[in-house]
Amino acid sequence: MCVGRLKTPYWREACAVYEKRLSRFRRLQVTEVKDAASDDRVQVEAGRLLEALPSSDRLIVLDERGKDLTSPGLAALLDKGDALGQGHMSFVIGGPFGLDQSVRDRAWFLLRLSALTLPHELARVLLMEQLYRAECLRNHVPYHH
Repeated sequence: MCVGRLKTPYWREACAVYEKRLSRFRRLQVTEVKDAASDDRVQVEAGRLLEALPSSDRLIVLDERGKDLTSPGLAALLDKGDALGQGHMSFVIGGPFGLDQSVRDRAWFLLRLSALTLPHELARVLLMEQLYRAECLRNHVPYHH
């Protein structure tokens, strides 16, 4: 789940590549919620995200306060989530102004992609690549070095 759509052509192309690669291993659905333009945009976007999220899903929120994982660590997190067997794992990327605390409070896991501040479009590509890498690790496909 993402706030806003990918506006830059090369980020759209990169995500499309990883979406296609990921489809080999698991069903993937990308949900984009409309970004807000008001002063309370972060709260409005949080409401849209939480409304679109099935209550049974395990929410993994990308957040600067989250836990750093290695690629094998992300693969282990996916293993753990799959082993629970109920609902789906949903990853959430906020918009350019971040996420409201209500989204973090709903999280099953807080994940930090980097200590650096990343544009949200790049974060989306990075997440897709890391999900693909994790699936390759889980399925013994020689991609990870």
